[in-house]
Amino acid sequence: MSVEIVSKHHQAQGAFDFGRIRENKPIGFPHERGGISSMSNLFYWAHAWSDTGGLIDTHPHQGFEIMSYVLGGKISHYDTKYDRWLDLDTGDAQVIRAGNGISHAEKVLPGGEFFQIWFDPDLTKTMKKEASYSDIKSSDFPTKTLANGQAKTIIGQGSPFEIDAEGIEVTDISEISKRWDMTLDKEKVYSIYVVEGEGKVARSSVAPNDFLVVKSEDQIAIDFTGKARLFIIQSPSKVSYKTYAEGQLI
Repeated sequence: MSVEIVSKHHQAQGAFDFGRIRENKPIGFPHERGGISSMSNLFYWAHAWSDTGGLIDTHPHQGFEIMSYVLGGKISHYDTKYDRWLDLDTGDAQVIRAGNGISHAEKVLPGGEFFQIWFDPDLTKTMKKEASYSDIKSSDFPTKTLANGQAKTIIGQGSPFEIDAEGIEVTDISEISKRWDMTLDKEKVYSIYVVEGEGKVARSSVAPNDFLVVKSEDQIAIDFTGKARLFIIQSPSKVSYKTYAEGQLI
């Protein structure tokens, strides 16, 4: 089985607000050490948290589509388009379609924890669009009970989110009990973050905050020792446009 495992200790590390906000990055920016490089149109992935609360001050974005997903606690977001602060609670999500440019800021409240993930659309098109947002409450995402878990579709069939980056599906799988089996498409890349649970995959151990990349496989099985939770992004092996990582300039 072609599975690459990147442990938290081998991911890129970051901090904001004098260390009040900490990050591990399974997919870091090109200049950062640790983690892995962008894949297809999945450009960046950070797991951020704060015990005391902290601020990521106002900063600009262009072109990319940026999703924040609250794993626990609360974060608050400000942007120059609407000039307001908006709270996101556990299970809520937001997508910024940065378009031709926007600036925003984020507060992580004490105990807050979230993913920030960047998708890489066709920048020759998105750079000509006005920036826009989607803010979705947890209860508005479709959920489905599986044989061994609960699937919440963040991006994909039935989700209220719409993005321009092609072929992206995002699912939060919770309440997994011991073994997890999943049928895969060999033409897709599966990026899997272990939010909760310890176990083994392809004779290798996995633990919370480990990151798995699965390519050219038609199935995966993870044997957990107890309850587990996985955050899974499916992206195409190849996209129909040149990505930023391939040299497309903003």
